[in-house]
Amino acid sequence: MATSDKTALVIGATGSVGGEVAAALLARGWRVRGLHRDPARAAREAVGLERIEWVKGDALSAAEVTAAAQGASVIVHAANPPGYRNWAGLLLPMMEASIAAAKAAGARILLPGNVYNYGPDAFPTITEDSPQNPRTRKGAIRVAMEQRLHAAGVRSLIVRAGDFFGPVSGSSWLTEGIVAKDKPLRSVSYPGPREIRHTWAYLPDLAAAMARLAEIEPTLPDVAVYNFGGHQVTGDDLVAALERVAGRRLAVKRIPWLAMRAVAPFVETLREMLEMRYLWDNAVLLDNGRLVKTLGAEPHTPLETALKVALQGQGCLPTDQKAAA
Repeated sequence: MATSDKTALVIGATGSVGGEVAAALLARGWRVRGLHRDPARAAREAVGLERIEWVKGDALSAAEVTAAAQGASVIVHAANPPGYRNWAGLLLPMMEASIAAAKAAGARILLPGNVYNYGPDAFPTITEDSPQNPRTRKGAIRVAMEQRLHAAGVRSLIVRAGDFFGPVSGSSWLTEGIVAKDKPLRSVSYPGPREIRHTWAYLPDLAAAMARLAEIEPTLPDVAVYNFGGHQVTGDDLVAALERVAGRRLAVKRIPWLAMRAVAPFVETLREMLEMRYLWDNAVLLDNGRLVKTLGAEPHTPLETALKVALQGQGCLPTDQKAAA
């Protein structure tokens, strides 16, 4: 790919997924623009993304996204309201704005996908061709986003992964449910049966895979979908890895779903988390054979290393990596 083609617009660059993808693209020599309603604030607060060119704009405005996307070959659509807030009102209009920009620029849309699209009929092992019969409102919205993207006639690239975690994550099951963010790592609350395998995606690995696919996007099908395998571990495996990272035994309990249900009417994030409980009661695994065939290998950080870096970034471990005994 010529250097002049290596320009990407990242929508959601101040978020955990968008920020990691922006960093991965920058590391590979891309020119990266970040869309933000307050570019000056974004430039001050986006740690490690000093080389981003911040552009003023609203992800809901087709005209503003289109202006920001001029000359871009890839639009990373990583806009995601924090805490699951108002998905129904925001996600589809933001996708429409990105589609309009991609048509105008002749760009490919890169969309981070998740497993919300699927119901138990696709479990335990999900392929890129598995039926999408979601059980939840959020899943139905994600399916509608992908259907709209495919029907729009723009080139697209969906990279689907399990639950994200990373050094910076505004909304992650790891630090919003399983361990307590900004508190010493002393206990674990697990959402489901601990013998069931679950798929996790370490954000720097996922972003590296996306950046590598972006570099070869002219060679990909116009509608390209890849599964990212990540770490597919049981709850017991995850707890054991957390204990090794912490250097101590951890108290382990189940997430108190009944108590959450009582409080959920007053807390939107809890209501939305409850809707996803079924993903913890079933094995949810992603077959990454297509991705490995395309890239040769999937970027993969060892689980303990990934957890240590993530938990340090989330304030759960000392930054010198030495947990208290």
